[in-house]
Amino acid sequence: MKKKLGVVNALYPLPTTIVGALVQGRPNFITIAHVGVLTVGEPECISLGMNKVHYSNQGIKDTKTFSVNIPSRDLVVETDYCGLVSGKKEDKSDLFEVFYGQLETAPMIAQCPVSLECRLHSVVDFPSYDIFIGEIIQTHADEAVLDGDKLDITKVQPLLFDMASKRYWGLGEDIAGCWNVGLELKKKRRG
Repeated sequence: MKKKLGVVNALYPLPTTIVGALVQGRPNFITIAHVGVLTVGEPECISLGMNKVHYSNQGIKDTKTFSVNIPSRDLVVETDYCGLVSGKKEDKSDLFEVFYGQLETAPMIAQCPVSLECRLHSVVDFPSYDIFIGEIIQTHADEAVLDGDKLDITKVQPLLFDMASKRYWGLGEDIAGCWNVGLELKKKRRG
């Protein structure tokens, strides 16, 4: 028998990211784990759920660009710091080596093995949250985390955020191949 927990979002863990935005002409970074995949293919779009109190929101709205940087486990201290300290009170622009791509207003982090350069598509206005929908314009990745031309998640070593335990986690072992492990059951059921 299952126990009712009330309204609990059980979709954690989620990848921890550091979102970059130019705010009043200066790079700012904020830790955000509420990132989602909206589309696969053309266009490739993602979403960010950010509380309206965050300093970076206005920069995203003003420039219509942002970056989503995927830190590896060796950046856990800096990642957590970016979520603890507001850009309203402290300049975080010197915390990382910053670079820019074709959009020129989406600050990205050189120390993160993967950075997504995004153009703002739209904003969904919730009472206390801005849901930013962005189109990925370019993905920048360190060659060290690639297997040929594809990202190798085991080399990226992303941080995973869990709300229930309020902890960062790492990846475990892979379990099975997607679009593969269920083929035998599919054959059995079709008979």
